[in-house]
Amino acid sequence: MVTDRIALITGVSRERGLGYETAKQLKDIGFTVVITARDYDKVRTLADQIGAIAKPLDVTSDASVAAIARELDDEFGRLDVLINNAGAFFDFGGNPLTADMQFVKDALDTNLLGAWRVIQALYPLLEKSDAARIVNVSSGAGSFSDPVFGLGYHFSKVPVYAITKLALNGLTVKLATETKDSPIKINSVDPGFTATYSAAEKWGARPVSEGAKGIVWAATLPDDGPTGGFFRDGQPLGW
Repeated sequence: MVTDRIALITGVSRERGLGYETAKQLKDIGFTVVITARDYDKVRTLADQIGAIAKPLDVTSDASVAAIARELDDEFGRLDVLINNAGAFFDFGGNPLTADMQFVKDALDTNLLGAWRVIQALYPLLEKSDAARIVNVSSGAGSFSDPVFGLGYHFSKVPVYAITKLALNGLTVKLATETKDSPIKINSVDPGFTATYSAAEKWGARPVSEGAKGIVWAATLPDDGPTGGFFRDGQPLGW
């Protein structure tokens, strides 16, 4: 049982989502969990259901990110786990030759720059932890090796989303390189094809709880755990 550890999860807006399930699992092992989303009413309702703390956060807004950094500093003085779960812009059936550039910019601002922005703002609080963990929730769509959803495979029909996740994996590696002499561990996690929407069940998606387990694994790595990697279910994935 983990005690006296503080985790923040971005992009928690749906009861069926990975962020919510991850929050539940962290609560179950003793974490104090702060869940965030743009829509404060939604995230507050979800937080009340599991005994978490709700805060509004728009990862695309410098002001919003700075505000939550101040609040966390005032309330806790540190942060032990950051889970960058906020993600959107799933362009199923898209074509990079015809993709709308504003859509691309918006996707990058949330899926890549949002995580980057939050990490920069909260890094001083993570440095105050004796075993900080950063988990970037990625996707097999952002890899070259995933045999179903990878960048070069037939079912990779989400080009904008995939490219943002590929870039997020690159950010993970660069950040891990910069922090390799610290106790901080930074990894990307692919939760796999999970049933975050009911329609996904028809395509064989696994339960959301299974996808969240890999995120919790990366959030609770021991001191000798890996950093700068890409994992699914605690196992390394090829890039």
